[in-house]
Amino acid sequence: MSQGVTDTGLPSPSRVREWLQAADANPASVPDEGYAVLLGAAGEQLEELARLADSLRQQAVGGALTYVVNRNLDTAAVAGADQGSRERLSALVAEARELGATEICMQGPLGDSNDDYLDLIAAVKASAPEIHLHAFRPAELLDGADRRGIPVEKFLLAARQAGLGSVPGTAARILDDDVRVRMRGGPDLPVSRWVEVIEAAHRAGLPSTSTMIFGHVETPDQQVAHLRLLADIQDRTGGFTEFIAMPFVPAAAAATAPGLVGAHLPGPSWRQSRALHAVARLMLHGRIGNIQAAWPKFGLDASAELLRGGANDLGGLLLDGRLAPDAGAEAGLVLTLGDVERVARDLGRPLRQRSTGYGRGHAGA
Repeated sequence: MSQGVTDTGLPSPSRVREWLQAADANPASVPDEGYAVLLGAAGEQLEELARLADSLRQQAVGGALTYVVNRNLDTAAVAGADQGSRERLSALVAEARELGATEICMQGPLGDSNDDYLDLIAAVKASAPEIHLHAFRPAELLDGADRRGIPVEKFLLAARQAGLGSVPGTAARILDDDVRVRMRGGPDLPVSRWVEVIEAAHRAGLPSTSTMIFGHVETPDQQVAHLRLLADIQDRTGGFTEFIAMPFVPAAAAATAPGLVGAHLPGPSWRQSRALHAVARLMLHGRIGNIQAAWPKFGLDASAELLRGGANDLGGLLLDGRLAPDAGAEAGLVLTLGDVERVARDLGRPLRQRSTGYGRGHAGA
């Protein structure tokens, strides 16, 4: 997060005022031009936009601050069809369950491993049948289908039968083909194909998150178009459980946007981050009820501010555990229950542990 960045080319206050009034009257029915203008809200108008988003958050999901207890695992780090690798994976899953996790999140390609995605799913579920497995991005789902020589639709049904509970809607980056190629520094999964796989997952009974990496080479119009496409998918499938906006972090560009390494981009300003979360709440109102403040990207205190401006969820505690604590891509980023309780107390909101699908109680909800 780059709080010191000064934005240029912001819309005039009179234009922002016009669309704030329209949004106040009917937040989900503003034309895309208006949402793009609202992304440029600053000063007291930004505060007004945040208050409107927060009131919609209350309408959509109530007052509770939610979180999930989970562990992230990198697929390549835990893969291996040999008995030793399977025993290690089983121990990691069992430990996560013992530490209170209700979800295992697994992402990343198998690469050169001779393992199999469906076999990995079965191994996780054999270790902890009650735990929810949230795993495999669209490119990995396509890889899994190719390895089996079957259509992705058939692979998704097999994955669900093996125990997969939901899929991450990551690798969305910005849903614009030109921007995606610039971010990757080469060919990327086309937007149309990404959409096909996500919709196929939803049809197979596998809900997903929805995401955006913002604050690099994209324009406000492209941010709005991304949100509009997510809203359209939700209208067709109803399969998105939440929206997560993640800021472009230059230091992490090699992993998230290799094409932007060395581009000297500072990442989004704090004003831009707050405005995007608020506009996402407006655009997705009545479609995607849960908006997450991505604390591993923003930090906890900044995330608390986003929770005052449209977001309602803090995401996962991201347990590392004692066995192979570096087995996940976000190793070392651990949130304690005490941290979450403090944020809820400061916000004056009740705290509720949730399942992956935002239900109460057991992991599979």
